[in-house]
Amino acid sequence: MPAPFSPDTLRASLQPLAAEGPISSEGLAYQRFYGLDFPHRATPVKRQLGRYSAAGYDLVSQVWWPEAAPVGTLFVIHGFYDHMGLYRHLIEWGLNRGFAVIACDLPGHGLSSGERASIGDFYQYQEALQGLFIEAQSLSLPQPWHLCGQSTGAAIVLDHVLRQGDSSPAQGQAILMAPLVRPKDWHWSKFSYYLLRPFVKGIARRFSENTNNPDFMPFLQADPLQPLRLPTAWVGALARWIPRIEGATPSARQPLIIQGDADKTVDWRHNLQVLKSKFHEPHVLLLPGARHHLANETDDIRDRYFAFLDQHFDA
Repeated sequence: MPAPFSPDTLRASLQPLAAEGPISSEGLAYQRFYGLDFPHRATPVKRQLGRYSAAGYDLVSQVWWPEAAPVGTLFVIHGFYDHMGLYRHLIEWGLNRGFAVIACDLPGHGLSSGERASIGDFYQYQEALQGLFIEAQSLSLPQPWHLCGQSTGAAIVLDHVLRQGDSSPAQGQAILMAPLVRPKDWHWSKFSYYLLRPFVKGIARRFSENTNNPDFMPFLQADPLQPLRLPTAWVGALARWIPRIEGATPSARQPLIIQGDADKTVDWRHNLQVLKSKFHEPHVLLLPGARHHLANETDDIRDRYFAFLDQHFDA
């Protein structure tokens, strides 16, 4: 599908979120394209689109405010190959909870700069998250700050929580959706990486059915912001990150973990074992039949995990 916006042109036109200038016509077209303007809501959603620098990248960020004064802030961190435009259901859940919601496109993803889907080291994702914290502080977004990540986004949240501990400014809930520790068939993938690394910089992406939502795959395949290659650099960065995170010191926090048992993207059984060893009695929702991209699963699956989240946020 043709995009009504140019990622490079739009990114270059943006200021930091705190500048609070009007969103350009191209920015509004981008938000309409992905439903990030939430046109169905009775009251127009106050929102801002901006840019900040972190880890050597120009990263695009967005923030949305609820109708009333926000009662906290939800950080939404997207997964590998993804971007903010695919997370409207989670963003709207946060708005319905009364949170300000803030998100960014990670390096090499969506509207942000960088080689598509590539990264030199997973620590650069931590720098992107720290930069987003600075953006939130510049807007005086209220505490408590809650973190929500899907897949690689959950790995970023996991890494932050384990390494920063009590020094993290985000001491609210940590939500890990289909969290990445190891991908499915990791031993074979790692072998292939070391075999191919001297010869190729990437391989063609293979789209897989990662939700039960019949409308998501056609949209994904036509999405103009989707990367079309798997960079070997990203696989190498993952290979270096996995032993670091599996060897990290455990935490006393109790994250909310949501996992589908039909997930063919991550090695979810192994990953849950790792997470249970890293946290003190984490709360786990295992969803029968749910696939990997939980943020875009069917209405009934989303309703089930939103009810799970509501239960713990109301406790």
